[in-house]
Amino acid sequence: MDTIRVLIADDHQLFRDGLKALLLSAPDTEVVGEAATGREAIQMAAESQPDVILMDLQMPDMDGIEATRRIADTSPQINVLMVTMFEDDQSVFAAMRAGARGYVLKGAKHDEMLRAIRAVGSGEAIFSPSIAARLVSFFAASRSVIPAEAFPELTDREREVLDLMARGDSNADIARALTISIKTVRNHVSNIFGKLQVADRAQAVIRAREAGLG
Repeated sequence: MDTIRVLIADDHQLFRDGLKALLLSAPDTEVVGEAATGREAIQMAAESQPDVILMDLQMPDMDGIEATRRIADTSPQINVLMVTMFEDDQSVFAAMRAGARGYVLKGAKHDEMLRAIRAVGSGEAIFSPSIAARLVSFFAASRSVIPAEAFPELTDREREVLDLMARGDSNADIARALTISIKTVRNHVSNIFGKLQVADRAQAVIRAREAGLG
């Protein structure tokens, strides 16, 4: 059996110790490092190239979402499993868009945590049962409320930008796809936020996906 090399990224020493003890008890997992901040997670991921990173959502210096996004960009072969206490839709979708392969709550039982690590380590996507149920309900509800024309208040170009945002594209990706400058993309994104009355990109993407974009 191949050993799964794991990096633990969490700002709470007690929780890291608990995960480390769990992994040491399993014959097919090995802890290759611990990080207490998002920036440390990025640095240690580059140095140790683990198979799986257990990533907390909220950490000092840089949160787990941004750390996951940067790791996915530079080392797509590393699989990130979010391990957090947050189970709201915005956090779950933000983690998925950033490139996380799974999402498990900190209250998960030991066997559930190990099963998730093994699944993510083999390239599968996995979610805690409660998270999976929320995702199913979310998309089932979304299908029933798709309007004939999504967001008539947006211009055609803004709708194109929002559609690409919903697919997970960065501003740079959108600029390349539409052959426009990044500054122009930022202006479109700002206009979209104002017209949709959302606070950030994650909320805009959730609205877009509810309407069938992406």
